Amino acid sequence: AAVPYPQGYRAWRHVKTMVIEAGHPLYASFGGIHHLYANDQAMEGYRSGRFPDGAVIVFDLLEAVAAGHAVTEGQRKVVGVMHRDASKYAATGGWGFEGFAGDSHTERAVGDKAATACFACHTAQKDHGYVFSSYRR
Repeated sequence: AAVPYPQGYRAWRHVKTMVIEAGHPLYASFGGIHHLYANDQAMEGYRSGRFPDGAVIVFDLLEAVAAGHAVTEGQRKVVGVMHRDASKYAATGGWGFEGFAGDSHTERAVGDKAATACFACHTAQKDHGYVFSSYRR
């Protein structure tokens, strides 16, 4: 089942921001500024450690532009989405994974490659509901 675009995610709870710089093993795929957002169900999961169906986590990846001793946001590279539905996405730990290219709400960067492109890495976080991030209070 196709993961839907997370409409309005920028109004959700901001979980954290990080920057992946050159030299990091994931730089080629994920270099830049990451903002993570969570809907209410995902926030419940961050608090309890159990993510309920309907939880959505968004990984908003933007180019990092360094100039004048400041790093600012450049163009959006991808909107990564984890959408929790234990039955629909049982093959990938109960999470549907997708990446929407740039500012597009329809151009899918992951599609049927979720098991290898996303879940293979997320299995290392099985004890944390397959989620890498934690909520910074």
